[in-house]
Amino acid sequence: MNSATVRNLLVRGMLAGLGAGVLALVVAYFLGEPNVDSAIGFEETHAPAHEHEVELVSRSLQSTAGLATGVLIYGVAFGGIAALAFCFALGRVGRFGPRATALLLSGTALLAVYVVPFLKYPANPPAVGDPDTIGKRTTLYLLMMVLSVLLAIAAVIAGKRLAPKLGTWYATVVAVLGFAVVIGLAYAFLPAVNEVPSDFPATLLWRFRLSALALQITLWGGFGLVFGDLAERLLHPKPATVTAGTAVAAPQ
Repeated sequence: MNSATVRNLLVRGMLAGLGAGVLALVVAYFLGEPNVDSAIGFEETHAPAHEHEVELVSRSLQSTAGLATGVLIYGVAFGGIAALAFCFALGRVGRFGPRATALLLSGTALLAVYVVPFLKYPANPPAVGDPDTIGKRTTLYLLMMVLSVLLAIAAVIAGKRLAPKLGTWYATVVAVLGFAVVIGLAYAFLPAVNEVPSDFPATLLWRFRLSALALQITLWGGFGLVFGDLAERLLHPKPATVTAGTAVAAPQ
């Protein structure tokens, strides 16, 4: 790929990330924010009177302009990074076209970057978690995410190297099993975090985590579909067709 193509794909990736961010914003606003409001209400009713703090930014601003800014900027940023990863992956992970490669990349990234760490350290709403352990919890989550991404890359490399000996199907099965085994060991040996208050509503916690997962699925899935189509149009443009009205008669 020449530099011009990479630049064009980068721009398209950022645009696709912006479009996916808009979709994710809708999910976050209508599914996530009501659960956040409920969790904040629980926190306020259970906090001592002297612990109530003055809001520097109003809740209404946080749930509208703040939410939109965060989600859209994140969408553009991850779209650009994913587009660069697509440039490297295209043609190296199998005989897939741009659309299939974009969807495969999005699905793998969703699994490695979010789902695997989420299963060990799921997202929590306000009122859940000790403020004194936020540094530890953040470090553990980032460690789990980095480990998952590195293992996913290692699994892809291992699958490619084993394919000539075992065939594509068995090489893929071995690579996936190896990934699952090492991730399982990480789940077993990394410390657990359980700071949910005993009286916190289980239904609210479940809804919040489902909405967080839905947001990420929308973001990555939307990016894969939009960027795959944009990349297909750039890399494999359809030949121009001549209509009957524009046909030029052959010279006599």
